[in-house]
Amino acid sequence: MTTITRLFDFPHYQLQKFNLDKALITKYDGEWVATSSAEYVEKANQISRGLLRMGVKPNDKVAIISSNNRTEWNITDIGVLQIGAQDVPIYPTISQEDYEYVLNHSESVYCFVSDDEVYQKVKNIQKNVPSLKEVFSYNDVKGCKSWNEVLELGKDDSNQEEVEKIMASVKEDDLATLIYTSGTTGRPKGVMLSHKNVVSNTLASATRFPLVPGNIKALSFLPVCHIYERMTMYLYQYLGANIYFAESIETISDNLKEVSPEIMTAVPRLLEKVYDKIIAKGADLTGVKKKLFFWAVDLGLKYEPYGANGWWYEKKLGIARKLIFSKWQEALGGELRIIASGSAALQSRLARVFNAAGLNVMEGYGLTETSPVISVNDVRNKGFKIGTVGKILPDTEVKIADDGEILVKGPQVMQGYYKDEEKTNEALKGGYFHTGDIGEIDSEGFLRITDRKKEMFKTSGGKYVAPQVIENAMKQSRFIEQIMVIGEGEKMPAAFVQPNFEFLKDWAERKGLSVSDSFEELITNQKVIDRYQEEIDEHNEKFGKWERVKKFELTSDEWSIDAGHLTPTMKLRRKIIKEKYKELYSKIYG
Repeated sequence: MTTITRLFDFPHYQLQKFNLDKALITKYDGEWVATSSAEYVEKANQISRGLLRMGVKPNDKVAIISSNNRTEWNITDIGVLQIGAQDVPIYPTISQEDYEYVLNHSESVYCFVSDDEVYQKVKNIQKNVPSLKEVFSYNDVKGCKSWNEVLELGKDDSNQEEVEKIMASVKEDDLATLIYTSGTTGRPKGVMLSHKNVVSNTLASATRFPLVPGNIKALSFLPVCHIYERMTMYLYQYLGANIYFAESIETISDNLKEVSPEIMTAVPRLLEKVYDKIIAKGADLTGVKKKLFFWAVDLGLKYEPYGANGWWYEKKLGIARKLIFSKWQEALGGELRIIASGSAALQSRLARVFNAAGLNVMEGYGLTETSPVISVNDVRNKGFKIGTVGKILPDTEVKIADDGEILVKGPQVMQGYYKDEEKTNEALKGGYFHTGDIGEIDSEGFLRITDRKKEMFKTSGGKYVAPQVIENAMKQSRFIEQIMVIGEGEKMPAAFVQPNFEFLKDWAERKGLSVSDSFEELITNQKVIDRYQEEIDEHNEKFGKWERVKKFELTSDEWSIDAGHLTPTMKLRRKIIKEKYKELYSKIYG
């Protein structure tokens, strides 16, 4: 049996141990098309042979930019890595300028794209990237070469021996991939991850995985250019899972019903949206049905794991699961057992209510620089605690600095930032990776994140404010889609609020307010402003006087990745948002 030390060992291991008929499954023209373990390995070898014939050498960089997760991505990934080259996955939604920066900075020699939209962005800057020899597309795109040409070039297996020779020479400490972080400030940084970084993280994460290997269905939809989903993809391969690729975030609920997966990954934003949709449906019920629905939700919001609420609570929960929560499960495909949540802080109420419903949301914590997992909850052996990001992974050391910052040492910690010694030394000073997050470890060994060090600010009165904690509390309001707390150096905290326009519109219609397509009118209506004030006041109660949001302004546009408000992993780009709403800022602080 293949011993896994390099990333390309995963599919070979899967072929030997599980030999799946359905290893990777992508939907084309309405049909799910499966690639077996054997085909996966053979096509990856074809890509390796083709790239060698195209002159790709060890340590060359090959970029992959895909708008959706798909079989071709994984085949290309393994094909590139097997010949000692490195791949550079790029977020499809970043700007053309950032494409140009990343392709130049990494000196990528080839680029694989998914579709016409991505191809046009690359084509527009191609002349400014001297290292880039050619672009290949997975979809048929006019004017762009097809990735099938590379597969065709590799059909002749007379140079397979050369591929094997290079594979044998690749060491676990060799660089595997460059992942450019979608920094909330400044230019993206190229995080250098070795084979060992990601392999060790995959194998350690597998110890926290409560499903039996083989016969697992997984649904993948978070961007695979993000190390979180990518590491999970290797984990699925290691556990012999059938990996189904969701078509897009829009089709996720249809795909869940079609596939009925046991596991998927998620970000809190998605879980917030799912919860809001479920609550909206409940609110439309009438009479006894409505009463029962909200009785179950209230029960769920008090949930504690391992029967801590006592037998009477558990008895009622059993009834709620049968009558109400079973329908939630059905809506998510009926088989979902584990939702691994990462990338941002999960509200405790969501952890409670989803786990009460039998949908085990397990929150973990990590960064691109740590490949990514540092800690994760595990429902088995009392390894799950609400409000924490679980216990530290095996072989990982975490210590809390004097100022509360989380410092990490372990096999998953990156090699450094590509071509940036200064930032590397700063991040890895003293032999530990400095996460920039503030946290604490409790007496049972659970890690709790309290804030981002860089995002905390002081008011002019010298009081510290942790904006993320306040934002997370406020976002529990169905009226609020996004919120950013401001006030650095000012006398009090305030906030920009993007309303949940769908919910606000329904509310306004019920109240007989005029609703036009433009939300400008609505957000300046005094009744609306008063209603938002009520929501802010209610959530302010949870905070100290100095932390409370004293003033707020509603924004009439939707905050999005494309418009620059959010990073591709849905985090706030604080600097950009502050700049976009500088007039509102002046209105608040004068």
